[in-house]
Amino acid sequence: METILANAVEAIAGATGYIYPNEFELHWGILIVVYPYLTGLVAGAFILASLERVFKVSALIPVYRLSLLTALSFLLIAPLPLLAHLGRPERALEMFLTPHTKSAMAMFGFVYVWYLMVVLLLELWFDYRQDIINWARKSTGLKKYFYYALSLGSTSTSDEALAFDAKAGRFITLIGIPSAFLLHGYVGFIFGSVKANPWWSSVLMPIVFLFSAIVSGIALMVLIYMVTTMFRWKRINMDCLNKLGLFLIVAMIVDFSLELLDFIQRLYESEESINILSSMISNRLFISLIISQIIIGSIAPMAALVMARFRKVPDEMKRMLYFIAAILIQVGIFSTRWNVVLGGQLFSKSLRGLTTYKLEMFGLEGLFVSIVLLIMPFVILFVLVKILPPWEGGHHEPMRLAPAESKK
Repeated sequence: METILANAVEAIAGATGYIYPNEFELHWGILIVVYPYLTGLVAGAFILASLERVFKVSALIPVYRLSLLTALSFLLIAPLPLLAHLGRPERALEMFLTPHTKSAMAMFGFVYVWYLMVVLLLELWFDYRQDIINWARKSTGLKKYFYYALSLGSTSTSDEALAFDAKAGRFITLIGIPSAFLLHGYVGFIFGSVKANPWWSSVLMPIVFLFSAIVSGIALMVLIYMVTTMFRWKRINMDCLNKLGLFLIVAMIVDFSLELLDFIQRLYESEESINILSSMISNRLFISLIISQIIIGSIAPMAALVMARFRKVPDEMKRMLYFIAAILIQVGIFSTRWNVVLGGQLFSKSLRGLTTYKLEMFGLEGLFVSIVLLIMPFVILFVLVKILPPWEGGHHEPMRLAPAESKK
């Protein structure tokens, strides 16, 4: 109680203009910022993998399986911020027991289960089945039984069985692409559907969320691919890295253009909310929006990517530019989620006042829990990579590593 009162006093001290009493304390905190950030990484990583599987972008073969495992790792953690925010995680099961088809948030449960069980797990199983059987035959002890269990009793490696695996995997990827779009697009749909909030109410919101998800997912795979390759003492496949950089530039240009278009539209409409939104941008969100999201998270990485991709620079310099750009993009995308989720709660419904958000260090809604949630997918990915090594080639198409990469 004392903590709530102390927070309320601090919020009141930071408020300006006219604020309703129930608007001093924000209902959604950093956990709701983390949630769309994680789902965006899932969607982006899966869409990147789909480029190789469906559209035969052979340069991306070194990151194909790694992208699928990354998407699975982040998807397993994605609902935890929501459950932690609810405080009663067991109530989440009610969306399955009493489905409410008119609730976008409730339908997320079904989208999540579909994406996890039907898309990602099935695609990984069909893609790894031959390798799982081979690992079971070569292993001994408990490891042997573990891999046999993963094969689910399907131990045929005939040409017909492998051909079926390849066709099934490709079909699942095809239905997985719209599923990935739906998984993250619905988050933007929820924010964009709040007509009473001028910061959120925009038809471009789902599309902006979707393209920012693609940007964040590709940037994440650049980081993971470079780091894992370095720790494996392998040489980075520059064809793969350059292709990732090219897709990243295209996705960033589209994403930045959409955000700019959305901002111009708000200025053109110039409704009564424009004054409070302008005040919020120039005061409360100046650092997170202008500095972090636009300058550090968008313009700087685009300049680095253009230099790495289109200028004649040594490979060592290219790798450094790609790495720096990927890190800055993650900062920019997280800032985007921060500005959307928290920015929409910083101004009064009367459009006459601004409040503040104080980030706590500890507690369920604190910074420490959020950092743990952001680290957990990497721990899961580490375990998955140990169980299902992604660098040993997929049976649907032989792994074609560059000659330099096969050398230590």
